[in-house]
Amino acid sequence: MGVLPAVSSTKLIRIVAAVIRDEAGRVLMVRKRGAEVLQQPGGKRDPGDRDDLHTLERELHEELGCTMRREGAHRLGCLSAPAANEPGHVVEAEVYEVRVEGTIEARAEIEEIRWIDPAATGDLLIARLSREQILPLLVI
Repeated sequence: MGVLPAVSSTKLIRIVAAVIRDEAGRVLMVRKRGAEVLQQPGGKRDPGDRDDLHTLERELHEELGCTMRREGAHRLGCLSAPAANEPGHVVEAEVYEVRVEGTIEARAEIEEIRWIDPAATGDLLIARLSREQILPLLVI
């Protein structure tokens, strides 16, 4: 699990993030409009969200147009790292590996979607939470 910095001015951003794999084991990453780094799809809980999986269902439908299947969802843990797009913030994510149905396409604030091999990220710009905490969990 990631370690939070000991700086009292650090602000915490709580999110729920999805790990979605294709048949080849690649992982879906997204890049939000105006951002330079790729990250896991997902987002912040809304007041009406019943639980983490409800948040993911809503976010994945809004941002990618697909439907998440609750059955088989697997919690990978609560992970944290410095936020990629908000200096001075730490992101703390409840991370779930999930399956989806339907066509995946960039919608809402998503500018790019990309399938990557978690063991071979090369020089891709990837958010620290994904690069240092999530992707290493997925390497077989």
